[in-house]
Amino acid sequence: MTDTAPADTTTRIPDAALAQRRILRVLVASQVLSGAGLAAGVTVGALLAQDMLGSTNLAGLPSALITAGSALTAVTVGRVSQARGRRPGLAAGYLTGAIGSAGVLVAAVLDNPVLLFLSLFVYGAGTATNLQARYAGADLAAPGHRARAVSTVLVATTLGGVAGPNLAAPTGTFAERLGIPHLAGPFILSGAAYALAAVVLAVWLRPDPLLMARRLAQAEAADAGAARAADAAGPDEGRGGVVLGALVMILTQLVMVAIMTMTPVHMHDHGHGTAASGLVIAIHIGAMYLPSPLTGRLVDRFGRMKTAAASGITLLAAGVLAAAAPADSVVLLALALALLGLGWNFGLVSGTAIITDTVPLATRARTQGLVDVSIAIAGATGGMASGIMVAATGYPALALTGGALSLALLPAVAVTAYRR
Repeated sequence: MTDTAPADTTTRIPDAALAQRRILRVLVASQVLSGAGLAAGVTVGALLAQDMLGSTNLAGLPSALITAGSALTAVTVGRVSQARGRRPGLAAGYLTGAIGSAGVLVAAVLDNPVLLFLSLFVYGAGTATNLQARYAGADLAAPGHRARAVSTVLVATTLGGVAGPNLAAPTGTFAERLGIPHLAGPFILSGAAYALAAVVLAVWLRPDPLLMARRLAQAEAADAGAARAADAAGPDEGRGGVVLGALVMILTQLVMVAIMTMTPVHMHDHGHGTAASGLVIAIHIGAMYLPSPLTGRLVDRFGRMKTAAASGITLLAAGVLAAAAPADSVVLLALALALLGLGWNFGLVSGTAIITDTVPLATRARTQGLVDVSIAIAGATGGMASGIMVAATGYPALALTGGALSLALLPAVAVTAYRR
């Protein structure tokens, strides 16, 4: 009768819940490591290039190369995960990042700028993999807990991200003892951290969350005599969800990177030192990741659409405040950048949940990889365009434009919600 479930279904459900708890623990451990690897390397990449070249002309190239490597890896990790599961995809991505770190060390010893830039491109794989790991946290999560699972993985990155830059000086000293230039020291940490993250995932990410989710969906469809898996969306709903989820994450990335990139320059031009701008950026990064657990609960409780709309409104507030803040007010600029980070967090968590909800398991990993490529391109575009716009019109105009652009999320959310 209706109150009698098939025996194998009742045993699979607790197994999935148990596996999800284990998977989240493993992902948290790997994210702490990879966060340290990501932050340590990014901290000194531009400085190392500047020191090696003796000029600031190409000091921005490392960031562009890391972003390009990240975009390429996002596609590759997505395709490998689609074909073989999250474990080999993520482990291979982190291992590639470790190889890139090793290449940077060799380039520093040989004083070879070409090898440095090539290695930074390869190193960018770690950045993409770090971001892709959030999807693995949602594969086995119940629909009402997916955003919380994503946020758990995201916040773990903060722990390593805070530790990484603070270890730049000790790793530099250690590098000098090994005959490696001081500035390359953090890449020793990056290489070791990425390699350990790869080992953690390869050894302990079992069962593979994506493969297990597929098996459960197939079994549920067979038990119910259904023609499709329980989580598969209809064609129109799926396309709408992918477009909205991608738009939310792309737009928030574009606006966030553009304003964040030029804030230290704006502060420097008005007499602030590196300590003040460093504090503002640190507050911004904290606001990007630390609210994740709360954001996950908000998304699961109040819905993806409302949180996506809140992202647009929060980014607008950030842009208006950044534009209106007196150039000598570190407090107001810090508050604006905190709102900028929070708006990005709202957008990333809600957008990820929307994508996971609407993309069928059969194409989920590949689609997620393509979306993350778009996010990387948006970040690169925002970073490059921000300097041009500030030179032409000034920082307040950039901040206001970013805030106004974020409002495009509101009609997109409203149209998608109406269609449902």
